[in-house]
Amino acid sequence: MKQERSSKSLREEKEREKVRTIQENAYKKYVEKVTPTHSLGKNMSKAFLVGGIICCIGQFILNQVMLLGIDKETAGSWTSLILVFFSVLLTGFNLYPRIAKFGGAGALVPITGFANSVAAPAIEFQKEGQVFGIGTRIFSIAGPVILYGIFCSWVLGLFYWFFGML
Repeated sequence: MKQERSSKSLREEKEREKVRTIQENAYKKYVEKVTPTHSLGKNMSKAFLVGGIICCIGQFILNQVMLLGIDKETAGSWTSLILVFFSVLLTGFNLYPRIAKFGGAGALVPITGFANSVAAPAIEFQKEGQVFGIGTRIFSIAGPVILYGIFCSWVLGLFYWFFGML
């Protein structure tokens, strides 16, 4: 009788294991079906193209500003300012997210991507008001980047100062 129970529980355990395996395989197939596939080469090409176009536009602006007789350093500041302005403008018209979706990191890495990351939350939360909407959300994406950059520069400055004293 005891042996009969153990063989019955063994069969039940095997049946549960079969059901579990079938469920896991079905889930794996489902995940494979709904998971989007990406071509690394295609994505890299798009990022290179979009980033290159942004850089070419920046170089064009720099050259035009220098033609006005402004020195290179000041012209670089004006170029950055103009690129940020156009990025925020395109974000406001909901065009920059489309560019970023197509170009990926090529659109997100330059200064224009940083401007987009500051402007997008401000535009999204403007309905909540100036203070509680825009004021509290404007740096939700860019804030950690700014904080990390300032902290790292502070730490590296300490290293530079300490090893400069040796």
